[in-house]
Amino acid sequence: MEPVRLVLSGFGAVGRAFVDAVLEQGPLLQLAAIRGHRTEVFLAAGSAVPARSSWDQIGPIEETLSRTAATVLVQALPSAPDAHARALEEAVAALRSGVDVVTATKSHILSHWRDLERAAVDGGSRIRISGATGAALPTADMARVALRGMGCSAVRACPNGTSTFILDELSRGAGLESAVREAQRRGIAEADPSADLSGKDAATKVRLIAGLLWNWDVSTMAVEAEPIDSSTAARALEASGQGLRLRAVASASLERPMMVTVRLEAVAPGDPLFAIAGPEKAMVFRCPDAGDITAQGGRSSPKGAALAMLKDVLNLSGSNTSGFR
Repeated sequence: MEPVRLVLSGFGAVGRAFVDAVLEQGPLLQLAAIRGHRTEVFLAAGSAVPARSSWDQIGPIEETLSRTAATVLVQALPSAPDAHARALEEAVAALRSGVDVVTATKSHILSHWRDLERAAVDGGSRIRISGATGAALPTADMARVALRGMGCSAVRACPNGTSTFILDELSRGAGLESAVREAQRRGIAEADPSADLSGKDAATKVRLIAGLLWNWDVSTMAVEAEPIDSSTAARALEASGQGLRLRAVASASLERPMMVTVRLEAVAPGDPLFAIAGPEKAMVFRCPDAGDITAQGGRSSPKGAALAMLKDVLNLSGSNTSGFR
C-alpha cells in the first residue's frame, strides 16, 4: 500500500506533536513537507525534520501540494488574525485541487464555513475538524456521523476545560486572579485566557458542532455569552454550599435556530456536566427518542489536538476499511 502523503502547515506546539504522532505510525503515513511561518522544508520518506535554519523560503501552497503529490493538507496554524488569510487561502486551494484538509485551526472555518464547503464540493474533497472541536473528545465524529438519524434536538456542553478548572478553584475559595494563575502554572490556561473566561472558546466549539449536526452556517450564527468575572467567585461558593457546581454551559437547540448561548449554571449531581473534573470536557447530545448521549473526558493539550488530527487523517485515508474496521 502506498503511504498517505501529507503536507503540514504550522509547526508550533500542535504541529510538532502531530509530527511525533505521524512518525509513530511507521510507513503508513509520509510527511512530505512542513510549512512554517516564513519557511518550508520538503522531506524524503523516513527522514528526520532538519533544523529550521536549513529550511527554504516558503512558496505558494499550490506548488507545495503539486511537488509533494500530497493527498491531505493538515493545518495546525494558530487561530489568530495574522494567520487567518493564510489558513483560508491554503484550505481553499487544497480543497479545490482535490486534496483533503484536516484542520485544528478555527478562524477560517468560523468565518468561511460555506466557502470551504463549496470548495470541497468543487474539488471532490473532504474537510475534517476534530482538532478544532474539542481535541481528543470525539464530538465532531459524533455530530457528523454517529448521530445521523438519531433526531438530536439540542447540545449542552462544557467544552472549555480552562473555565471548568477555574470555576472549581473559585468554588474552593480561590480568587479569580489566583485561579487563573494556577491554571496557567499547570499548563491548562493560555497566557491570554480571555477567550476562555469570556465564553468565546466554548461558544466556538458548539458552533462548529451545530454546523456539523444541523447544517447551520457557522459563520452567521449568533452568540450570547455570560463571562467568568470578579462577581463569579461568590456564585461558585454559593453553589458549592448547596452541593452544586457552577459550570460554563454552552448550548444550542433546534428550538432557537442559529443561536449559541454560554451561561453560568449551577448543576446538580447526576448531571453529566457535574462530574467532569479539572480541565476535562463533556458534551451531551439530546436525542428525545434515543435518549441523551454524552461524550466526556479528553483534556485539551497539544498532544490531544495532534491525535485528533491524526485520527482524521487515518479515517480519510481508508486505511481501516476491512472487516469491522
